[in-house]
Amino acid sequence: MNVAAGPELAAAVVDKLHAAGIPVMNMVGAPKHAQYAIEAGVDLICAQGGEGGGRTGDVATSILIPKVVDICRGHMSVFDLAHMSPLTGEPILMIAAGGIFDGRGLAMSLSLGARAPPRHKKGVVAAGFNETRRTTIYSGRPMRCIKTSYIDDWEDNQQQQIKELTAEGTIPAFWDMETRKERGLPEASIMDMQPMLCGAAAAAITEILPAAAIMDEMISGAIVALRSATSAISKL
Repeated sequence: MNVAAGPELAAAVVDKLHAAGIPVMNMVGAPKHAQYAIEAGVDLICAQGGEGGGRTGDVATSILIPKVVDICRGHMSVFDLAHMSPLTGEPILMIAAGGIFDGRGLAMSLSLGARAPPRHKKGVVAAGFNETRRTTIYSGRPMRCIKTSYIDDWEDNQQQQIKELTAEGTIPAFWDMETRKERGLPEASIMDMQPMLCGAAAAAITEILPAAAIMDEMISGAIVALRSATSAISKL
């Protein structure tokens, strides 16, 4: 659900989904977006920090999560109350995303709240540090993707073109595909132009595991990290 569509449309969509018993989640990249989502009547909020893949904001996960939690729980002032889900009547659930790849990241999120194509999974595993890049060429808004020569060419050599196209509401990559022939350029391969959304944490991922194994490792890792923190506190 995209609250950027405007409050009236967002409310209409939320009401229709709620009438069918469907919960609504909105992804946010800044604390102020969480308030907009709450006003639209969402049941869950996914706060994704700037380290995440795809469209992200500039706020880091470690900063964003606690602020959004405060907003959801009504901790912004002594007069605030926790915000409730219109569908369940329970407090709005807060989901953390962005740069979380093991138990320590899960522990951090708790202390503060799949399936993919083979080519994409291999790309994530192969990606090293400094091999992801944020670009606006695919949506007009920042998206973190695995670096490609196509993305690098746009970002390194065509910044002015990006600014002009996005200023008029044109998506640079779409414009490129549609006008290459008239500009005398060879047709580009979809595989070359296709973005692989990927977070900065890709560099820490070294193998493809079943979802169950990943969750088991994250949970057991979180338990170890939290117990270690508790032990350290007891010694103070």
